[in-house]
Amino acid sequence: MKVVGFCGYSGSGKTTLVEQVIAGLKLAGQRVSVVKHAHHSFDVDHPGKDSWRHRQAGAFEVVVASDRRLAKIREFEVPCEPTVHQLIAELYDCDWVLVEGFKHADLFKIEVWRASLGHPAQYIEDPFVTAIATDSPGQLPHATLRPVLDLNDAASVVEHLLHNQDRYEYRSPFSDAQPGGGVGEAAGSGYAGLRD
Repeated sequence: MKVVGFCGYSGSGKTTLVEQVIAGLKLAGQRVSVVKHAHHSFDVDHPGKDSWRHRQAGAFEVVVASDRRLAKIREFEVPCEPTVHQLIAELYDCDWVLVEGFKHADLFKIEVWRASLGHPAQYIEDPFVTAIATDSPGQLPHATLRPVLDLNDAASVVEHLLHNQDRYEYRSPFSDAQPGGGVGEAAGSGYAGLRD
């Protein structure tokens, strides 16, 4: 399984890019899953529906399934913030996991950066940023050896991922079977970070 994060400030176009990359990878015959960080108040259930009523009655988990989809809703008994690795562990086997919203996670990611927003770039300080997708490559605040991808050309991002699959191979920090592995190396295959 390959895992890649997409990081960037709100309004940078992460969700649009991820949506297009999902479609491109699927066209290439890949099974794709997504892990998305959400605000604490999000809900996928609707008041009055059976599953909502079960949760309101105190169920810890509710699994709803049809012949087309499955949803699992878990109520945390005390507030907690699951790590991206814990969420990836919840997924069924797939070719790619695209992660959106875990900006500081210790896994490889593509930074989505727009000069027009005026936000600082993350790649300067984050060794887990493996590439930058931008609409303004000439305005990057710091020269980089990382690939610079066209934010408006999702096909180029898909091509980058498919040509660099080994880099994004995921090793779970929960697996004891990884050679030389530890939590610090969980994000990839021996990658120690790109230095510019």
